[in-house]
Amino acid sequence: MTDLAMGVDMSNTPPNSRTKDYFASPALSLSLAGIFREHGGTAAAAEAANMEVEEGDEGSGGRKDDTVEISSENSGPARSRSDDEFDGEGEPDDDGDGDKSKKKKRKKYHRHTAEQIREMEALFKESPHPDEKQRQQLSKQLGLAPRQVKFWFQNRRTQIKAIQERHENSLLKTEMERLRDDNKALREQINKSCCPNCGTATVTRDANMTSEEQQLRIENAKLKAEVEKLRATIKKYPPGGSSPSCSAGNDQENRSSLDFYTGIFGLEKSRIMEIVNQAMDELVKMATAGEPLWVRSVETGREILNYDVYLKEFGVNDNNPSGGPRRTIEASREVGGVFVDLPKLVQSFLDVNQWKEMFPGMISKAATVDVICNGEGDDKNGVVQLMFAEMQMLTPMVPTREVYFVRFCKQLNAEQWAIVDVSIEKVEENIDASLVKCRKRPSGCIIEDKSNGHCKVTWVEHLECQKSTIHTMYRTFVNSGLAFGARHWIATLQLQCERLVFFMATNVPMKDSTGVATLAGRKSILKLAQRMTWSFCRAIAASSYNTWSKASGKTGEDIRISSRKNLNEPGEPHGVILCAVSSVWLPVSPHALFDFLRDETRRSEWDIISNGGSVESIANLAKGQDRGNAVTIQRVKSKENMWVLQDCCTNAFESMIVYAPVDIAGMQSVMSGCDSSTLVVLPSGFSILPDGVESRPQVITSRQEEKSTEGGSLLTVAFQVLANSSPTAKLTMESLDSVNTLISCTLKNIKTTLQCEDS
Repeated sequence: MTDLAMGVDMSNTPPNSRTKDYFASPALSLSLAGIFREHGGTAAAAEAANMEVEEGDEGSGGRKDDTVEISSENSGPARSRSDDEFDGEGEPDDDGDGDKSKKKKRKKYHRHTAEQIREMEALFKESPHPDEKQRQQLSKQLGLAPRQVKFWFQNRRTQIKAIQERHENSLLKTEMERLRDDNKALREQINKSCCPNCGTATVTRDANMTSEEQQLRIENAKLKAEVEKLRATIKKYPPGGSSPSCSAGNDQENRSSLDFYTGIFGLEKSRIMEIVNQAMDELVKMATAGEPLWVRSVETGREILNYDVYLKEFGVNDNNPSGGPRRTIEASREVGGVFVDLPKLVQSFLDVNQWKEMFPGMISKAATVDVICNGEGDDKNGVVQLMFAEMQMLTPMVPTREVYFVRFCKQLNAEQWAIVDVSIEKVEENIDASLVKCRKRPSGCIIEDKSNGHCKVTWVEHLECQKSTIHTMYRTFVNSGLAFGARHWIATLQLQCERLVFFMATNVPMKDSTGVATLAGRKSILKLAQRMTWSFCRAIAASSYNTWSKASGKTGEDIRISSRKNLNEPGEPHGVILCAVSSVWLPVSPHALFDFLRDETRRSEWDIISNGGSVESIANLAKGQDRGNAVTIQRVKSKENMWVLQDCCTNAFESMIVYAPVDIAGMQSVMSGCDSSTLVVLPSGFSILPDGVESRPQVITSRQEEKSTEGGSLLTVAFQVLANSSPTAKLTMESLDSVNTLISCTLKNIKTTLQCEDS
């Protein structure tokens, strides 16, 4: 566990009604409660002076389609509007009138003042459809006619509506193209699997290979490619010449290997520095600009990128090469507050291990490939690193995104730092051309130091990805930009920082730390729970750590199975470990599903291992403001020798319930404060995500109850079992049937209890 200070969600949004405010309890000491109360919510909203034209209708004209598709959550071009407004009260001219009649009826134009626009924008954010009383009051306040106010709001709604309609069209086009690609792929697969002459199925030699043999062939091909690259590098240096590694002097030691291997990476260091400085300028503008670059959606409250304005503002050449793969653009921005010291937060982005630990559910692999510039001083201001990351979702049904990028960290002023990530042409291609499926346009965050150790983080995520086949269940969620967008990064950062706040706190009341007598015991249990959750995240995703094969459940579920061998890892049982995962859609809100699965009093309703016995809580350790963020130790009464460690995590974006049976004697030792690193845990659990439907604009409305309507849930169920204690053993059908039964019965129990068997 890193010593990074912790942060919490500092937004002004009132607590969710389903959970009680953690700090309303008088039992919580004032010192810890003050951490969260003193910080006011922060929100960045730049004001743009836009002028409107009074018109009677809210229609919008068409425009030529773009060659780039924009995700529905994060981006969308806004239609430009006129800068003028009618001064008089007459109706607009009819098209059939003569020129003389038009001149008589035409009124003089005038521009609204900046103050008038500010006031109308403020009211529009609160109520896009003001009533007559509100319009009368605003017109008197601004010195405008009620009709002018009415038409300004009408035009503003038209502008938002036009953007959203274009998003809907873009989504439908994307869906149609994906269906066409799926159809084409299926046809090709059918043609390949049948004899062209007689039409009978054919069996190839590759089809008879085991998954292990296929994996070995893939690894062998990668190693051969690496050997060829090394040979090409060696040939660049004549015999007897000094090798780069033998260069003398401190300056030579500090130089990046990119200085020497320009033949491989294809770029000089000076060119890389020029690119990252341009990327930094773009990130700052993207983070601070308001309209027309960003337009806030009336329905979802998220900001939408005006892609036409972006191309014009930054002079980006967006022409897709002829014959190149189709691509999509995802762009999003989110602002949040965290309780953390600015230097420690910056350090967590520079240290690749800390960065990976901060986002365990999103980053499966990360590495610093090279240090291009070491920066200045102890804080490494100006450091530039070439990095690699594999980004994941907590399900094997969504492929990972592998990306090489350059990270540049710079101090903007005494209170602000900026971290920008940007992919550079030729760098990733020369390392591994097979990975060029996702590239980062200037993305990152601006961190602003606030009082009492709080920081305001403005996150911008801008990705360019090649189209890939995604399971229909997750297609809406991924295509909307929610899966890897700024909102996901901010929510995860806040959750992890909040967890660390409670880990380091010495004044958590016993009411929120029941069953554990000492502070050392509390910390030891929280460390064990964190290790268990990290192991779970790594085991169930589509990362290259795992090789998945398809299986069908007893009741028709789509189950993915993988296996691995543990030879010397002390925190897991030694032998062959079998992991089975299945993802389903349920017509239940994510909050309701999370509350059901984490409740120990209802565990017997879905957990077949408990065999219907009641479950009681031995210890309950809070690790966040939401009562759902807690670590519990449970005793299954039907089996006196069985204790279960459970870690629950939830935020505005996703939720997890991770649990594992533990040795009673070992757990008692951990509760007394002993080291937990050797206690064996093999976690199973659930991952819960919203289905993404709410991200699609439905209607324009100001009614709060319609805005907060939740969709269904994407539930991922995962079980890990020790198939054999011998690492050299092979999987048996009994093991596969056992884990298959676990998945099928658990899903059946959940659906029956929640009355959604037909889902």
